[in-house]
Amino acid sequence: MQNLILFTSNDRDSLLKDRKGESKFGEHIQLLPKLTNIYDDINNLDVDYVVFGIKEDIGVYANYGKTGAYKAWEAAIKVLLNTQSNSFTKAKRVLILGHLDYTEDRKLVELKSSKKNISEARTLVASIDKDVTYVISSIIKAGKIPIIIGGGHNNAYGNIKGASLANNDKINVVNFDAHTDFRAEEGRHSGNGFSYAYNEDFLKNYFIFGLHENYTSHELFKTLNKNKHIKYNTYEAIEIRNELDFNTELESALKHVSNKHFGIEIDCDAIENMPSSAMSPSGFSVKQTRQFVHYFGQHEKASYLHICEAAPTKKTETKIGKLITYLITDFMRAHGH
Repeated sequence: MQNLILFTSNDRDSLLKDRKGESKFGEHIQLLPKLTNIYDDINNLDVDYVVFGIKEDIGVYANYGKTGAYKAWEAAIKVLLNTQSNSFTKAKRVLILGHLDYTEDRKLVELKSSKKNISEARTLVASIDKDVTYVISSIIKAGKIPIIIGGGHNNAYGNIKGASLANNDKINVVNFDAHTDFRAEEGRHSGNGFSYAYNEDFLKNYFIFGLHENYTSHELFKTLNKNKHIKYNTYEAIEIRNELDFNTELESALKHVSNKHFGIEIDCDAIENMPSSAMSPSGFSVKQTRQFVHYFGQHEKASYLHICEAAPTKKTETKIGKLITYLITDFMRAHGH
């Protein structure tokens, strides 16, 4: 697994900030001393969650989006490790695996928007898919729950395929997102992870929570409306026109996905003013996002959590690191109940 870089005790120690009288999350996590085979390495570990990052934004680039999502892993891990360890945060139940690294690949396509580059980038995304699929299926087969810090939303495809292969069955997904990511199969990118997964028979029921009416094409709405496996609501119907109620919609979405193992996808584009690849001045609040993760995380069939598309800058990396850490700990608290 050449692109997987293990998170080591040196990495941990370099990021941990000791404070007298406090016990930090990073002091209690589990680490792998070496990597032989992910499944064998973690199968007998006494942990519930495996956290790993995907350092790429090639899928975003391949979708003509604003890059920067490769930085989210580093922003998140710094904050997560320095969170308090207490009876609420359960650090002992967590393995920090490491991250999939695509620094060299990023250089190859380094963001010159020519047609040739876009098609190269799409080919690269298909190879990233293979890595993500392998890591996810290994973790789930070993009986653990992956928590994935993206990267672009292209990685939903690898999450869905990996979970489906591990369970030997199609899986369902609830996606907290301003966009459908159900666009045409025109080569892999961040806008078509779900359409590829659906058309290749890895995804069964799909619920898109909080679609933005201004950013979903007429053709896409037609596609969604004629497919009984896909349901959605719009941000405007919930938050602007008050035609739908947020909590009632959580229940409807759960009903649509909870008859099988399901994945929880959180696209940071859906959160108001969150630095992300398609940042929006209008969106759900951080509190609503946390409630969403808590609500779905409580369900026994929740199979993974994927937080993607956050694109930190020097100025915003702490804000993003804190947001992602809140979502990780909310999910673990909900799931542990």
